[in-house]
Amino acid sequence: MNKAAQKIHGCLGESAILFPVLLLVGMGIVMVYSASAALAVTRFDNNLFYMQRQASFALLSLGVMFTTALLPYRIFKVFAYFFMGLAVVLLVAVQVPGIGHSAGGACRWIALAGFTFQPSEFTKLALVLFLAYSLSKKDDQEMIKDFSVGFMPHVILLVVLSILILLQPDFGTVMILGCITWGMMFVAGVRLVHLLLPLPFLAPVAYFLVYRVDYRMDRILAFMNPWDDPLNTGYQITHSLKAFGSGGIFGKGIGLGMQKLHYLPEPHTDFILSVIGEELGLVGVLAILVLFCIILWRGSAIARKAPDLFGSLVAAGIIITLGLQVVINTGVAMGVLPTKGLTLPFLSYGGTSLIINMAFMGILMNIGATVENG
Repeated sequence: MNKAAQKIHGCLGESAILFPVLLLVGMGIVMVYSASAALAVTRFDNNLFYMQRQASFALLSLGVMFTTALLPYRIFKVFAYFFMGLAVVLLVAVQVPGIGHSAGGACRWIALAGFTFQPSEFTKLALVLFLAYSLSKKDDQEMIKDFSVGFMPHVILLVVLSILILLQPDFGTVMILGCITWGMMFVAGVRLVHLLLPLPFLAPVAYFLVYRVDYRMDRILAFMNPWDDPLNTGYQITHSLKAFGSGGIFGKGIGLGMQKLHYLPEPHTDFILSVIGEELGLVGVLAILVLFCIILWRGSAIARKAPDLFGSLVAAGIIITLGLQVVINTGVAMGVLPTKGLTLPFLSYGGTSLIINMAFMGILMNIGATVENG
């Protein structure tokens, strides 16, 4: 068997990642159609509009996943600085009139040839690769434990990215990038005292960014008791809970949900799990969570067994990113976390998110194949 065939066989051998991902993407296409058909008729006079676009994104993302799965993961060391520089350029470009695209009161996208691209999603990929490269260069434990070497440069980078993303504004992504940075530094061996020291100083920042911004404060109040104002601030959460409640154990059946019919806002994106809960019930939701758990379990094993520190940190960064998105989206949909516009990986409508997450999976499969091949 030649080297190319061995690579393909090794990557496809990561069935604990490949099969759950394919199942989730396929289910995502079906549920995007179910969730968006009525909305697509109203907006575009075409009930297949969102489903067709999601299917196109899925085909493109599959190509991206298999490409990154076949590329040796160490090649991303070479592109770490380039990806991070590109991410910064794109985040700046979002703020340029005529380039940035606004929707829902936020300017988070770049419009190009009829499609929109969200730079903050690409920033997650760039940050994981850059941190893995930077931290792996400091594999000497004394260097990584040095405050000015192992901790401070990465926090400065996080601050720069956070400022650019807060201008959009997108506080939720800033929180995710912060968790990725802290998580990867912890895995790399940065001193715990360095990681804990800044946390008390973040309280006034959080106060300013949450409690001094009306719409964010409204989300907190709605989260605490959405039924106090079910027609205004609590509207999304209450209708999401109604969807889960009416679905019961086995659901109403695909296509038979009611909350997606102009009750639940944007049911094909942030709240697609609510539609799944209504139409597939508790069984469907648990099946999806099990698929995610399988991916995270296998990703954790790859991170532990990776042949070098760079591979281990990349794998850790990927599972941290994926796990955070799943926990936050699920928590928001079920009313246990404040409302935050965040897609559910592989299932929610959105090209940028799907492509980036599939690129993550390809890289993870390549690291896993390297582990298996020794």
